[in-house]
Amino acid sequence: MEYVTLGIDCTVDENATLGRSNGSDTEQTKIGNDATIRSGTVIYDDVEIGDSFSTGHNVLVREDTTIGDDVLLGTNTVVDGACTIGSSVSCQTNVYVPQQTTIGDSVFLGPSAVLTNDEYPVRVEQDLVGPTLEDDVSVGANATILPGVTVGRGSFVAAGSIVTEDVPPETLAVGTPARHEPLPDPLQGGNTIA
Repeated sequence: MEYVTLGIDCTVDENATLGRSNGSDTEQTKIGNDATIRSGTVIYDDVEIGDSFSTGHNVLVREDTTIGDDVLLGTNTVVDGACTIGSSVSCQTNVYVPQQTTIGDSVFLGPSAVLTNDEYPVRVEQDLVGPTLEDDVSVGANATILPGVTVGRGSFVAAGSIVTEDVPPETLAVGTPARHEPLPDPLQGGNTIA
């Protein structure tokens, strides 16, 4: 843990790996106060994480990633590097966040939600472009969001939906492919992630 700066009152399970080298020039991994990092978690170098960070088991956070305060990455979640994640974010079990993704504050990603960054996997050479989830977005279980899509502030992506185009702010995206509907009254307002 030579290249790791760990804040106070942190709990790191014995078989967690912090500051794993990505094979290039090593930058320090910085983790704030009050972190709970469970067994099987691997956090690469050149990662900066705020206070009150928590993982489930077997979480992966790759290099060049910045994560805010009060973030939960559930069991088997993968953040595949070069990502920005805001504060008060909750990623449930089996969430996949690819390179070049931006997630705002107070965002919820349900179990097995998948974000993608490659429009034509292994068929066409192109730059990877992950989605952008603006503040207060909720994504239901097993939903998929395609590359380069922006999900607007306060929007709700229904479980199992496949989002193929930008979602306007405060909109419900539902179906395959997702269609846009007015946000029902019970879903109005921001997320309350504690």
